[in-house]
Amino acid sequence: MQASAYGASLAGGAFDTESFVKQPQTILRFLSWIFSIVVFATITAEGYVNPNTESDLVCMFNGNNSACSYGVAVGVLAFLACVLFLLLDAYLPQISNAKERKYIVTADLGVSGVWTFLWFVCFCVLTNQWNRTADSTAIPADAARAVIAFSFFSTFSWGLLTYLAYSRYSQGISDFDLEYKDPAPGPAAPYPPDQFPGAPSSYQQSPFSQNQEQPGEYQPPTY
Repeated sequence: MQASAYGASLAGGAFDTESFVKQPQTILRFLSWIFSIVVFATITAEGYVNPNTESDLVCMFNGNNSACSYGVAVGVLAFLACVLFLLLDAYLPQISNAKERKYIVTADLGVSGVWTFLWFVCFCVLTNQWNRTADSTAIPADAARAVIAFSFFSTFSWGLLTYLAYSRYSQGISDFDLEYKDPAPGPAAPYPPDQFPGAPSSYQQSPFSQNQEQPGEYQPPTY
């Protein structure tokens, strides 16, 4: 079984366009990218109106300019995040370093989780301000409902991206050991006994007895 790290083969390889496009996170990022464009583009183009009682342009959500600014900011940053992580998803299978993959997947998990929360707050704020809007006759109601609806869709798409990022992070590294292990259990003998043919397999005792007399004493010859 081939070693894998954080949802992709650890060996690295060439970019496969077909498999990349069919990946669930690629589809969700593309949808989240479209949703973010709808939100911030609609607010920028039609979100500021000029009621009869006002001389300046105000936000269509109960005249709360902070609500429109928040929606635009979240949408633009989500748009940039989708582009960035689409590029990282395409580059990820070509990275052979497991630690670099871990950093990318961890960043994906963090950003996806944060933007899920921010989109949920955006949906709640815009819905609340729209319900408080008293005079909606001079306000493009379809545009306001579209912003609220796509904020809701973005909450789910980024929530699914968070789940996929967590799944890749949980997979971690499989069938691969990051720590090098020396196969040799210890230093080998410089001259093994079986290295030379006919060599003795063990040390032979000296032909001289260890119980011989002291070399200084005279031994008379025996006839």
